[in-house]
Amino acid sequence: MSLRFVTRSVHAYLDYPVAIALMVLPFVLGLGQSNPMAFWLSVVTGAAAFVLTVLTDHHLGIWRVLPYKFHLAVDLIVGITFLFAPSLFGFSGLDAIYYWLNGAAVVAVISLSAPEQGVTA
Repeated sequence: MSLRFVTRSVHAYLDYPVAIALMVLPFVLGLGQSNPMAFWLSVVTGAAAFVLTVLTDHHLGIWRVLPYKFHLAVDLIVGITFLFAPSLFGFSGLDAIYYWLNGAAVVAVISLSAPEQGVTA
């Protein structure tokens, strides 16, 4: 059994709830105590992730103009950015934990993504 079990379909089902959570959780958790950027980085990233998902070529994309591989590359950049955001922007406490956990989750999902079968980029 392969450890790379996150298919394009599974990823598509994760995208919308994650994008919405990135926009809503900063309000719920009161992010931004250590730096206002901790609040806005998540909200803006969530909005961008929503647009990216709408434009991605997978079964839940509405206007399928962006290749799935591009979507994965953007997700990886976001995950790495989130992992380094606390150091780069001086986030501490809950702000830092939020970004470390989200960054680790995104990198994990990308690492567990199944290669496309018979698809060329």
